[in-house]
Amino acid sequence: MSVRGALARFLGARRWVMRLAPVIVRADRRLHRITAGRVTLLRMAGVPTVRLTTVGRRSGIRRETQLLCLPLPGAVVVVGSNWGRPRDPGWVHNLRACPDATVTIGGRTTPVRAREVTGAEYERLWPRLLRYWPGYGAERKWAGRRLPVLVLDFVSPRGAADPRSVDVAVADDPRPGGVERRNP
Repeated sequence: MSVRGALARFLGARRWVMRLAPVIVRADRRLHRITAGRVTLLRMAGVPTVRLTTVGRRSGIRRETQLLCLPLPGAVVVVGSNWGRPRDPGWVHNLRACPDATVTIGGRTTPVRAREVTGAEYERLWPRLLRYWPGYGAERKWAGRRLPVLVLDFVSPRGAADPRSVDVAVADDPRPGGVERRNP
């Protein structure tokens, strides 16, 4: 793990950082727009992210949000932490209403189908997510709710986004996060 990645993971578990969420989100959106999706704040820190596009369940308007992701073969996992707030984020409600969405990774967009993880699969994934981003534990405590975990399965076999395009590969190793760096 890079020094920047370790710092991002450390800061991600700090309450005062959560209070800066509106500023961080605005800055990240601007950076994403200026660089045509190639650069985000977390990606600069070496932490994989996706730009998720959903359709608003009430408005029907396309909604975009930048999220941390845990890459898996053929999918990415995202968590509805909402910065430790008591309610699930809007994008979770949108995916529950319509699981078809798109993700943009490193400037490439591919369709995905979301499925919310429950039961034994949730219990198996949650510790791995905590190793990957320790801040989820603090956010769950602050939120006072079970954070929804969603797997976004790539649905297009041709031209599908490659999880390695976020510069990580899945590995079952004892290191924090269970990921291993790959050189492009």
